[in-house]
Amino acid sequence: MTGAVAVLARDLRLALRRPGQVVHPLAFFAVVALLFTLGYTPELGKLRQIAPGVLWVGALLASMLSLDGLFREDAEDGTLEQMVLSGQPLVGLVLGKAVAHWLLTGLPLTLMAPVLGVTLGVPTAAMPGILLALSLGTVSLSLIGALGAALTLGVRRGGVLLSLLTLPLAVPVLIFGARATELAIAGEGLSGTIYLLGSLAVLALTLAPLATAAAVRIGLE
Repeated sequence: MTGAVAVLARDLRLALRRPGQVVHPLAFFAVVALLFTLGYTPELGKLRQIAPGVLWVGALLASMLSLDGLFREDAEDGTLEQMVLSGQPLVGLVLGKAVAHWLLTGLPLTLMAPVLGVTLGVPTAAMPGILLALSLGTVSLSLIGALGAALTLGVRRGGVLLSLLTLPLAVPVLIFGARATELAIAGEGLSGTIYLLGSLAVLALTLAPLATAAAVRIGLE
């Protein structure tokens, strides 16, 4: 795991030099949520009904904004090739980059969701459940997104293709996450959907780094 920690620390340092990498997804997430409050209806009762879909679709789209450059910039300057030739397990290195993406995108989006939830009429009592669901869901989204970014590594301007590859794989996360949020807002038990989100996160953590490493090797060839 030494290589994974080194890659994680490197990506975090680079992000500090480019704060826009963190700010842009958050700004997009906020704009999506606020547009619904302005364009749909000001009634909190109706906004509360669509809040699960708004929060999860906004989080999904926002997390995809920085995916295209996850491996592409390192491939263009030769860093990614050096990672492959370093002798370190490539699975660990790509896992480090996926964790960095979650820390820079998924975690801030999760922490921002309660603030936006208030504008959508979400009760305060539902916030812990929403935070837990988004924490698990964004982990899966970052791992799935890393796989999509690796698969489109050899494609110029692969942003559209990246979306086409990532969105279908993220549908189960979106469905269970929105359902968990809906149950949290209604004050009902959400343990079943949380277990499903956790299972998806474990499955993604188990399989996605292996597939991502293989896709990176193919993309560099």
